Amino acid sequence: MTTPTPGSAPSRASSGAARRFRPRLLGLLATGALAALLLGACGNDRTSVLSASASANAQAETADPDRIPWDYRLVQGTVGDLIGGDMTILPDNALLPNDGNYATGDKVWTLQFMSADMTTGASGNNEVKLSAWTTIKSYPDEAKAKADMANLKISLKTNVSLVGVYKTSYQGKTRNFAVITLPSGNQLKQPIDDARYLKLKSLKEVPVMVEEVHDYANYDLAYAKFRGWA
Repeated sequence: MTTPTPGSAPSRASSGAARRFRPRLLGLLATGALAALLLGACGNDRTSVLSASASANAQAETADPDRIPWDYRLVQGTVGDLIGGDMTILPDNALLPNDGNYATGDKVWTLQFMSADMTTGASGNNEVKLSAWTTIKSYPDEAKAKADMANLKISLKTNVSLVGVYKTSYQGKTRNFAVITLPSGNQLKQPIDDARYLKLKSLKEVPVMVEEVHDYANYDLAYAKFRGWA
């Protein structure tokens, strides 16, 4: 039988989340998924880091109140057909405004966006459904594309509350876990080795690395992902 033995007392989660998902402690996502949060302390009044050239279908996607920003990536493509003031980007035939006055055959870089629907299931676990990649903007070169993505995906170090550490035993094998509370208020369970268990069991806060994924249409809305121990 698995018998958790807490190593430290729980601490209160920080506030300010846009949404809070409160799964049961042992039903947490081990993949590092966190709840969406509003980053009002960013000191940035902009509603988007992208220009109005973002495609209409991508803007509609982020308008869903139950949807959170999940990830971005850069992809190199080729301009295909020109359709009025729009263009297709090969090989996927994504349709974008031709704001750069590109010609058929031109090489361009595109920014693609993935969102996620996160809900709490009947068992109390977080359930995540990822969208397909959506192309939202084109760039004449990679440097300009990277500059936009650097504002949308931000890595940083922060201190978070340590709920506790515990051990489980099964068939003679022992595993260690740490449970932390992210700035969103969501709790996350991570496996740890013996050395980290001894280091963390007397602490109330721990430094971690997180990646903030901002919504391109509403910059204050972001989703924080655990990216490792600092």
